[in-house]
Amino acid sequence: QVQLVESGGGLVQAGDSLRLSCAASERSFSNYGMGWFRQAPGKEREFVAAISRSGGSTYYTNSSKGRFTISRDNAKNTVVLQMNSLKPEDTAVYYCAAKIRDGSYYRVDSFGSWGQGTQVTVSS
Repeated sequence: QVQLVESGGGLVQAGDSLRLSCAASERSFSNYGMGWFRQAPGKEREFVAAISRSGGSTYYTNSSKGRFTISRDNAKNTVVLQMNSLKPEDTAVYYCAAKIRDGSYYRVDSFGSWGQGTQVTVSS
């Protein structure tokens, strides 16, 4: 099962940018669609963005579309979430995950092999 390690979180001010990276351990990384999710204290984990195996298709929420960009480099086994114009409501632990089940890219239960998460805190 693919192992994932996120990095790049931190404390920023509203309007700033952050770049989150997720490194995968497995050479078959390109076999998986990949997604970014987040979980704020007291809330359920929610979808942020996802990308197909080839990178040809991307998926966003209304909140992330236009501010966040997901990309992947299959040669380097990495997936990146570029986050711009951050807002305090973006504060959460961000997780990357591999799409290991059939189903919608927008559903948490389509994904597995969760990383340990990286904290993003946006101050107002």
